[in-house]
Order: sequence, then C-alpha cells, then structure tokens
Amino acid sequence: MSDMSGLTPMDLLEERRVASELFNHVWALLDVADRTSEQDVAMIHAAHASRWHWGRVGGPEQQAVGEWQCSRVYAALDRPEAALFHARRCLEISAQDGVDPFVAASAHEAMARALAIAGDMDGARAERNAAYALAVDLDDDDDRGVIEGDLGTLPIAD
Repeated sequence: MSDMSGLTPMDLLEERRVASELFNHVWALLDVADRTSEQDVAMIHAAHASRWHWGRVGGPEQQAVGEWQCSRVYAALDRPEAALFHARRCLEISAQDGVDPFVAASAHEAMARALAIAGDMDGARAERNAAYALAVDLDDDDDRGVIEGDLGTLPIAD
C-alpha cells in the first residue's frame, strides 16, 4: 500500500462536485443499451467512487442514494449478491431519522430489484409494495413519478 500522506485533501465543494459527476456518469452508462465489458467495469468503479466521496462529504440521504446506485448497477449486471448487499445498506441508512421518504421508497425499490434478480419473487413483490406504499404519500408528484417509473421496470413476474 502506498503512502498517501503527501496528498492534499480535496475541499468539500470539489469533493461534492466529483461525487455528483461520478453519479451522473454512472447514469449515463446505465442508459447505454449495449455496454462493453470495459464500460461495465467503469460503471462499477464510478458507482463505488461516487459513494465513497458521498461518504466523506454527504449526509445519510446522499449515502443511501449512493448505495442505491451501487445496487442498481449490480442488478443491471445480474450480480444478485452485490445488489442485495448494497440494497440492504441503502435500507439501513434510509431508516435513519430525517431521511426523505423518497429515499426510503427508493431503498425498497432497490431491494425489490435485487431480490427479483436473485429469484425471490415473493420478497421482491413485498418490497415493491412497500415502495409503492411510501410513494403514494410523497408530496412531490415528480418524486412519486420517479419511484413509480422505477417500479414499473422491475423484473417481477406476477
């Protein structure tokens, strides 16, 4: 392991910018229809890097969303164990006091998606229903639409 003591720490604004840019880069890669294996690897690294930076400069909401994105990446890559790990972390963080209900609904959506790719359709349905129950009570129509849109893409066989 190399000595990193000579590195100058990023200022908070720069680190937030980097975390946000990495997050957006992951979204762009998730939207690529036929990603290459190199893009898949880049997506994994960028999601983890974004989450790491949010762990340093963000609060529980940003950390939960970072875990949600990691779970989403692994679900897109059909890696259920990693998707479940990050969905659980997202649920744990989103359960903290003061975390926006949108984030909690997203956490249940992540768990539903991870369970679905793991083959647990009953668990996936239960988490989907928990996400819907939270989404119904969201005050912001756009937030509700985002959750409902994501839930509509779940690979759940009814």
